[in-house]
Amino acid sequence: MVHPKILEVIDYDVCTACGACVSACPAGAIVMNKKAEVRDPDNLELYTKGAAPNVCEGCYTCGRICPVVDGYFEDEFANVRSFFGAKSDIEGQDGGATTAIASKLLELGEVDCFVGITRNDKWETELEVFTDSEQIKRAKGTKYTYDSVLSALRDPFEKYDKIGVIGVPCQAHGARLISENVNDKIVVIIGLLCMESFYHDVMSEKIIKEIMGLNPEDVVKFDFAKGKFWAYTKDGESHSVKIPEVGPHARNPCHHCCDYTSVSADISIGSVGAPDGWNSVLIRTDEGEKYFKMAEDELEIMDDPKPGMDLVKKLATMKHNNNSQHYLEVCEKFSFDECGIR
Repeated sequence: MVHPKILEVIDYDVCTACGACVSACPAGAIVMNKKAEVRDPDNLELYTKGAAPNVCEGCYTCGRICPVVDGYFEDEFANVRSFFGAKSDIEGQDGGATTAIASKLLELGEVDCFVGITRNDKWETELEVFTDSEQIKRAKGTKYTYDSVLSALRDPFEKYDKIGVIGVPCQAHGARLISENVNDKIVVIIGLLCMESFYHDVMSEKIIKEIMGLNPEDVVKFDFAKGKFWAYTKDGESHSVKIPEVGPHARNPCHHCCDYTSVSADISIGSVGAPDGWNSVLIRTDEGEKYFKMAEDELEIMDDPKPGMDLVKKLATMKHNNNSQHYLEVCEKFSFDECGIR
């Protein structure tokens, strides 16, 4: 029986569930959902999340594209080329910049498809492959619940030549590792700023119903701002609780993540650092500059948004300070020594 590194990442419950290994494993020996409940080395049908070492062919692709194994950068701003604010006419979480850029690239034929997620009125997420500029508008808005976006890449790798990925830091990281090590069909990665995310059942039952006293189907938007977690309901009311009331309920892998701004993306987009109704945009690569210029006519640009990069860096530092020790402690338990903060 072979012993790929991914097994230890799963066993120590630090697997981000990004889904990179699912889409790239040539043997199809890995499946992904939300939690590790049952694993059988010979029977993939029993899995909710896990790898089957008896099915594994020993290529170790999974270890080369795992963000946890690859580790984190101490300075996640070293590759930022420009920072500005942007907003579109699309109604999104804030400025709708992510949706506007992706929609334009699909319209121009510069990207054949994007992988991402949508959500229903119960805040349940669904993986989707978007091939149409209007279709992708269904993905607008931040979900705060998690799905394994990169696991949706297996079919697109067979059908398309120019693929875009929209995802949170671990997914942007996994997509970059796939692109560098396995498959060069990923042409643009749009990363989202993310402090943490939640399993759907925890979000709906624990946070929305129990902590906030709300009905999930009444909520139209969530947000982290001013030290609080906010929920906005259909009646126009806003409801909030202090972040420490919800933070401990985030997915365990989020407590080990040291990437706030999607350092591996071509373009990083969030709401922190820009005024209400605007997105903050960080361009990181040649590809990011190229693809953003193709879509910038769809956006209004703010050259010097406030509160600016200082706030983005403050929150990134907070995430590093909170999580780096947890991550390094897990690294000491691994039988391999490639992981770490560099």
